[in-house]
Amino acid sequence: MWRLSLCFDYAVDVTKPLRRDAERNRQRILQAAQEVFAARGVDVMLDDIAHHAGLGVGTVYRRFPTREDLVEALFDSRLEVIVGWAAEAMEDPDPWAGLNRFAERAIAAMADDRGLRDIAFSRAYGRNRVAEVRERLAPVVEALVVRCQQAGVVRPDVGGADLGLIQFMLAALLEYTEPVEPGLWRRYLTLMLDGLRSGTTPLPGAMPDVEAMDRIAENWRPPRRPPADH
Repeated sequence: MWRLSLCFDYAVDVTKPLRRDAERNRQRILQAAQEVFAARGVDVMLDDIAHHAGLGVGTVYRRFPTREDLVEALFDSRLEVIVGWAAEAMEDPDPWAGLNRFAERAIAAMADDRGLRDIAFSRAYGRNRVAEVRERLAPVVEALVVRCQQAGVVRPDVGGADLGLIQFMLAALLEYTEPVEPGLWRRYLTLMLDGLRSGTTPLPGAMPDVEAMDRIAENWRPPRRPPADH
C-alpha cells in the first residue's frame, strides 16, 4: 500500500533543490547502488539498494521511481570517464601505446565493477543518457584504430567494432575468472591486441594450471539476463 502514498511525490517540481535531508538520502542511495551494482551487477531490485543503504524502500522510490532512473543517475558519468580516456589516448604521440592504454584502463574499470560492464555492453539498461554516452564513445574508438592504421601499426582490415568485441569477450571472461583468478584478463587482452597487428609481445603473467582451470570451471554460472518485458 505504500506505493499509493508516493503518487503525490511525483508531482513535485524536480527543478527545486532538495531539502538537506532529502539530498543526504539521495547520496546514500547512490552510494549504496554503486556498491551493490559493482558487486552483483545491475540486475537487482530497488529493494536490495534500499536495504544496503539502510533506508526504507519508499524513500528510494521517491528519489528513483524505477531502476532505470537510478542507472541513469549513476552510470552516465562513469561512461563519460571512459570517453575521456579514449580522447586522452588520441593525444598520445605513440598511437599503438595510446590504443593499448585505453583498452587496459577500460577493462580494468570493468573488472572492478560488474554494473559498469553490464551497462557498457548491454542495451537493456540506460536507454537515455547512458545510451547517448555509449554512442559518443564508438566514433572515438574508431578514430583510435584509424590513427594506428595510418601509423602502420594496425592491420588494415579491422575497425573500432573489432576492439569493442574484444572488450566484450573480455567482459565475459571477467564473469568467470575474476572471482577466482583476479587479473587473468591482462594476459588475454595482450593476446587479443596482438591479433590486431603483426609482431609479438610477451604475455604478462603465467598460463593458468590445471587446478586454476578447475576453479574457473567450478565458478561458471549461466549469463545474467535482464527481466523479460511485460
